[in-house]
Amino acid sequence: MKEHHYTTNVRWIGNTGEGTTHYTGYKRDHQVSKSGGSVIECSSDPVFRGDALKFNPEELFLSSISSCHMLWYLHLCTDAKLKVISYTDDPQGTMIEDADGGGQFTKVLLRPSVTIAGSAVELESIANDVHYLAHAKCFIARSCNFKIYIEPMIYFV
Repeated sequence: MKEHHYTTNVRWIGNTGEGTTHYTGYKRDHQVSKSGGSVIECSSDPVFRGDALKFNPEELFLSSISSCHMLWYLHLCTDAKLKVISYTDDPQGTMIEDADGGGQFTKVLLRPSVTIAGSAVELESIANDVHYLAHAKCFIARSCNFKIYIEPMIYFV
């Protein structure tokens, strides 16, 4: 069995001069980066005093699920001799917050919109089946303890 290791850097940049002396005295801004790579400006969800214009951990988590599914789908379409022309997804996630302030995701809906070269009559069944195989192989989805639904929209040109 192969083992893979990943590292990133998460750095809080929200110290307004008082540190964390009180809950409203600091920003939730932080940066996610990797060695030699780009920086993602992040914050918490606005509900938790964050900046709505920056990605929050929940959005990054949702994007990770969607990205992993997409990458597996593209790989498996290559194996199935399906020519993908375009792929977009507008995933949605539901998180519940407990009375103590903790929480967890309870479901995610992937809504990939895929354009494939060829005939719907010949390829539609295969193109749909590949989504379920991609889901079964996705590292991120396999690591989640909640249901991930997939509602693909497939177009042929």
